[in-house]
Order: sequence, then C-alpha cells, then structure tokens
Amino acid sequence: MKDFKSFPLVINIRSETLREKASFRAAFQRRRALMPADGFYEWQRLGRDKRPFLLRCPDRSLFAFAALSETWSGADGSELDTVALVTTHANGTLAAIHERSPVILAQEHFKAWLNPHTPAEDAYRLLQPPPNDLLEMVAISAAVNTVAHDGPELHEPPGQEKNVIVRPRKKPIPNDDQGRLF
Repeated sequence: MKDFKSFPLVINIRSETLREKASFRAAFQRRRALMPADGFYEWQRLGRDKRPFLLRCPDRSLFAFAALSETWSGADGSELDTVALVTTHANGTLAAIHERSPVILAQEHFKAWLNPHTPAEDAYRLLQPPPNDLLEMVAISAAVNTVAHDGPELHEPPGQEKNVIVRPRKKPIPNDDQGRLF
C-alpha cells in the first residue's frame, strides 16, 4: 500500500468471489478467522427510508461469523491489520428484508475453518447461508442508527423505547477519512 488513507476499508467479502480476487485469495487460504457475535443489525429499504432489525438466536446464544484477516504493509514499513466477514445469499429469514447474509458457521465447523491445512474447496463448502431457524428477526428502534445512542432500550420495538441514552464518546474519532477496526 502506498497510502493507508486511500485504502478502501472492506467489511464484507462476497463468498462467491473471495477465491478469485487477489485481495482475498491468500487470506482465504491461510488467515481464516471467526468473528463472535450475539446478534447483528440489518436494514430493510422502504423507498427512501430504512427500517432496522436485530437478528439474533432465539435463546440469545453466541454464534460466529466466517471472516478473513489480513495485514497490509505500507510503503514506509507500517502495517494495517484488517478483518472482514464473509457474506452469501440470504436464507429464508433474511431474504424478507435483504438479499445477503453473513456466513454463520456451526460450531462443529470452527476447527476446519480455522485450520490453514483444510483444503480450500472444503473450506469453501462451509460458506452457506445459516439455517432458517437459527435466527429470529426483531424490529427495533431507528435510534440504533445513531452512534451517540447506547443501551438495551435500542432493542425495544419501534415506538416503545423509553429514554434512549446518549453517551459521550470516550475518545474522539480521528478525522483522517479512514475507518478503524482496531
């Protein structure tokens, strides 16, 4: 990389093209990762508006996204560590609001996904939409779309949130036009 400030920060990688694109080929072969989560947000487009949903396991358990990590080297010797989750076609649950879904790996596939000796074709076969019954989709407050809002009340159904809390940031966001993952 000549200049990290012009580096396009990728947060999602399409499973269909990750083996073909030079940016992801080596990471797919040797730096597969898991990104633990207990839920994620997705927005449904309604004309010019967007409606947020929380997707989570009905029992509130943790799950793991398939991800790839990479370290990019700058011309000056500096390094930038990145991670992005892998997406695929939406399952039946998510298809109602969005055409893509993060790949959520079953726990029994963690070891194979993380092992760099797992053949690429075997690892690629793991990149499937989650089962339809894995996640529940909950309509939530649009306040979730504002970084200044924080707290469990954001997960209340629209119009039922009580006292959305605005919390000041502990650290100012650097104004260098480059997003940060770490």
